[in-house]
Amino acid sequence: MNPTPRKNTRQVTIGTVTVGGGAPVRIQSMTTTHTRDVDATVDQIQQLMEAGCEIVRVACPTEADARSLGKIKSRIKIPLVADIHFNYRFALIALDEGVDKLRLNPGNIGKKDRTVEIVEKAKKMHVPIRIGVNGGSLEKDLMEKFGPTPEALVESAKRHVAILEELDFHDIIISLKASDVPTMVASYRLASQIFDYPLHLGVTEAGTLLRGSIYNAIGIGTLLQEGIGDTIRVSLTAESVEEIKVGKMILEALGLRKGVRVIS
Repeated sequence: MNPTPRKNTRQVTIGTVTVGGGAPVRIQSMTTTHTRDVDATVDQIQQLMEAGCEIVRVACPTEADARSLGKIKSRIKIPLVADIHFNYRFALIALDEGVDKLRLNPGNIGKKDRTVEIVEKAKKMHVPIRIGVNGGSLEKDLMEKFGPTPEALVESAKRHVAILEELDFHDIIISLKASDVPTMVASYRLASQIFDYPLHLGVTEAGTLLRGSIYNAIGIGTLLQEGIGDTIRVSLTAESVEEIKVGKMILEALGLRKGVRVIS
């Protein structure tokens, strides 16, 4: 039985890769190196790329990490995403370094003029922004009102999206990750009804290779079977290459990718 026809979301371009709007479901991963260690980071990205990774995210907790992005990008062939949490300066540096996407929650950046500066620059450089809502770090008022529920996750995403839309920015991708699989599935179902932006699927803190693979297969697989989801990341406490292998298997199992199937 084929999956339900996929929801036709707005198409977003990340470097040379398109997401949403009928493009194939893309497989992503994240490096585990210190980004400022350029050689180690590039080596890991090459391994991920060989395994089938199509988009890679790197953490930028320090200025040195952000300033290494250009060197890394010049040595890899897949789009590079900078993970920025609270420091707006690092986002501006990442854009200057030529990243292909920012993972950034505009509501966490502080004063509005900082968000405006990032968004204007991202718009000019055609760099999309992924809003990444996480069940473990929801706003206090939403936790008090809803608890750690799908409604709270979607409400948080709506707030961040509204900030970008007010600035006429629409190159947006959304993720609503939770460690509890039923919450994660319900959150994305709800988000799919509300937003027409591409959705990046994942179960956060899924765990070890075996446990994490099962949690991700159920969470991501359920949604893809319903036609929801444009990119995926299988988050595991294991080598990053394993994330790609499991992700490919999930897509193959649903007939969304061709693979060699061994029946035993």
